[in-house]
Amino acid sequence: MEGSPDVEHARMVAQHLNTEHHEISFTPEEGFQAIRDVIYTLETYDITTIRASVGMYLVAKYVKENTDTAILFSGEGADELCQGYIYFHKAPTPEEADKESRLRLEELYLYDNLRADRSVAAHGLEVRVPFLDKFFTSYYLSLSPEERQPREGIEKYLLRKSFSDRGILPDAVLWRPKEAFSDGVSSKKRPWFEHLQDMIKSKISDSMLSEAGEQFKGVVPATKEAYYYRQVFEELYPGRHSLIPRYWMPKWCDATDPSARVLLHYK
Repeated sequence: MEGSPDVEHARMVAQHLNTEHHEISFTPEEGFQAIRDVIYTLETYDITTIRASVGMYLVAKYVKENTDTAILFSGEGADELCQGYIYFHKAPTPEEADKESRLRLEELYLYDNLRADRSVAAHGLEVRVPFLDKFFTSYYLSLSPEERQPREGIEKYLLRKSFSDRGILPDAVLWRPKEAFSDGVSSKKRPWFEHLQDMIKSKISDSMLSEAGEQFKGVVPATKEAYYYRQVFEELYPGRHSLIPRYWMPKWCDATDPSARVLLHYK
């Protein structure tokens, strides 16, 4: 989308490495129109999974229709393995951070890996996730909890440090603060999730939201955006609410939205 910081930083990398990149843009309206297809494809009503899947789904669609590429690479797993989420700064101890990291890895199939696999496979393509290579993950998890936690106010510190002084990435990219895929596709002034919430608020009334606990079993939506996703999900997959055990949400803070931009003030 216009003003995307991900595009800005991707241009830096392309210039630094002298490589040819392609930019694929979509409007908030085009993204919203894809929501139903995304929910159908992923079989989920998780908030952040749906937000992030829209961009990936549309990119894969473009690649299928406009190139002969069959295999894509994606960065899933790095935040879970290397403690890249903003909320890891709030972990009370290295051991608690380690426990949370391992739990996130175990549940990847419900959230980010589900997104990557389904969003790409829906268009007849394959996705590979190098950060989840079994030898790399085994080695990384063998390191002490203290080595793997955020340091110097920087999440995913050890992974970033391993690339420093190698000239592979510009420092502005290498040490860039965490930006979720679902946020980085849009401008900081007008995040993707705000576009979604504005387009959804007229579709779900206050009274509908207040009765969500009576309307839905299992994980109950607490916002109009979450209600809308659950509503569409139930139309497509009635009674299958147990496909996810909970919404993906950060730990060690009272945030009610999974956006990394919302979490920045917890750092």
